[in-house]
Order: sequence, then structure tokens, then C-alpha cells
Amino acid sequence: MEANEMKLDPEQSLRIITDTIAKTKDNIRAMSSCFLLWGWLIAGASVLFYVLHTFTDFRLYFLPFPAAVVCGGIWTLRYFSRMKAGTETWLNWFLKQMWLTIGICFLLVVAISLLMKQAPFTYTLLLGGIGTMVSGLVMRFKPLIAGGILFLLLALGSVMVNDAAKPLLQGIAVLGGYLAPGYLLKYSKTA
Repeated sequence: MEANEMKLDPEQSLRIITDTIAKTKDNIRAMSSCFLLWGWLIAGASVLFYVLHTFTDFRLYFLPFPAAVVCGGIWTLRYFSRMKAGTETWLNWFLKQMWLTIGICFLLVVAISLLMKQAPFTYTLLLGGIGTMVSGLVMRFKPLIAGGILFLLLALGSVMVNDAAKPLLQGIAVLGGYLAPGYLLKYSKTA
């Protein structure tokens, strides 16, 4: 053993392990804020898009989505930049990198879909399902896994409905895939 390594007695070792587990649980529970924010933003944007497109003559019916993305993006960037140095676990780092990548893919999918003059909802549901399911798997949180499965099933279902109904499917997906698990995660004692 090198001279600069310190020996820990069993009580100190147990305290370090307990503190690490508690920090990881707190960081995982804090991730609920992101699921809740994005769940409410996307659910609201989906319903508003549907109402404006279906029941009004408003030509800019798509505006709820860019507004939600800008507001959510600013909040998310500020949220992660405020994390205290040294409090980020490997799990938090991984989830942050994964969702950043998925966010970039969301933007690309929407841009490509618009260029091809088709609704992006099937593909955004797929991306949401992948991110949610992987988050649930690495966090070992079954409600997020179920939420990811819901996203994927609704992505499949979206190919069977007309374009007008697809925003409602997306709203349902985020209610069951982000919001329900987000609240369960926020108030969980074992996460």
C-alpha cells in the first residue's frame, strides 16, 4: 500500500458508501424536474397545436412547439449549469449526454420532416421512447421504463391515425411517459 493512501475503518467506509448512495438517490430524484418540465411543456404544446390547427384559422398553429422548446431549453441549460461541481454522478453525466444527443436528434427530425412536408410526430415519439426507456433502465425505475414503452407503442399507433390526431398521441405519450413517472420519481423514497 502506498504511503499517501489512507486506511479507513469499517465505520468510515460504511459512511462513505451510505453518503454516495444518498447522493446518487438525491441526484436521480432531482432528474424528475426535467421530466416534469418537459412533460408539461410538450403536453401543453401538443394540445394547443391540435386546438389551433383543428378549431381555428390561425396560420401559425405550430408556434406552441418552438416556444416550448426555447423555454424548456433555456431552463434545462440553466438547471444543469447550476449543478454544484463535484455533485454530478456518472449516472447524471450519462443521462445529461444522452438527452443532449436526443435533443439534437429531435431538432434534426423536425427540420427534416418539415423539409419533406410531413408531420414529425411518429419520429419524435420514437426518440422520446428511446430516451425515456434508457433513462428508466439505467436508473432502474420501472415507471420510466413503462413510459418509454408507452412512447414506442404510440409511435407505432401514430402510423395508423391521420396527421390531425398525432399531436394528441404525443400529448398522451408525455402524460404517461414523462409526467406520471416524473411525479412518482419526485416523491419516491427508494429511487
